Amino acid sequence: MPSPKSLLLWGFASLATPVFASRAHPRDGTGGMQSDVKTPKYFREAGSGLALSHYDVRYFKEKVAYEQHRFVLRDLIRSYLTTMNGKGIETWLAHGTLLGWWWNGQIMPWDYDLDVQISNNTMTWLGDNLNGTEHVYNYTDPASGTLVTNTYLLDVNPHHVEIDRGDGRNIIDARWIDIQNGMFIDITGLREREADRPGIWSCKNKHRYKSQDLWPLRLTEFEGVKARIPYNFEMILIDEYDTKSLVTEQWSGHKWDHDIKTWVMMDPEEEQQRHLEASERKKQELRARPSASSSPVS
Repeated sequence: MPSPKSLLLWGFASLATPVFASRAHPRDGTGGMQSDVKTPKYFREAGSGLALSHYDVRYFKEKVAYEQHRFVLRDLIRSYLTTMNGKGIETWLAHGTLLGWWWNGQIMPWDYDLDVQISNNTMTWLGDNLNGTEHVYNYTDPASGTLVTNTYLLDVNPHHVEIDRGDGRNIIDARWIDIQNGMFIDITGLREREADRPGIWSCKNKHRYKSQDLWPLRLTEFEGVKARIPYNFEMILIDEYDTKSLVTEQWSGHKWDHDIKTWVMMDPEEEQQRHLEASERKKQELRARPSASSSPVS
């Protein structure tokens, strides 16, 4: 298992310095406030299921192919982190995105979205000063040498000011959206929501963290750009995903390649064979366990 220190010092290929421009973004109203009986859902996705639920319906045209979606997400997180760093805004990696950093500083190839967190004060500032702005991200593709330009929208949910999760339709406080295809980063705000539990920070989805486990944030790199992670990142990952998430080397049709330090997709035959081997190991473990009738009697 790679040590936290080695991960913090992970080497990445350098990138050309990106250039940004911002302008106000008029909403088309499809994801806005509506006079429904229930609390109106601010962010609306293209559909249900793992894939379609990770596209903003306003910008969705078609699903991004597997071969391309990791690169789309890579540019999403690079543009977001570079923008926030440039403006001095404190944000950090969370959930599966943090787990991807732990393994090799990259997005895990089966992920369809990304997660970051900020404090409630920062969320309020974003809502007051940057809500509805577009950000143009320019960079030079290292493979082809061509200039690539993408545009992203920072959209803050007006329900971010609510302390409780309510009916659960607005637990996402903000999103950083790729307006070329609708893929996005979920941005959630943490605050001390429980008066009887000072120093406990949580989001509307009831993920809780102690102040000393979040701060001071650690400076690192993710997908080749400067990023921040919680101070006690390993404990946070174990609490959310269990210890197995840090050692399991096969997941969602992918396997960990020790030689190139990355997740690679398995072909169907290899995946089936690995499932059969895992099933056989489980059977052997069960057969090796002593039965209740053979237990010693006191």
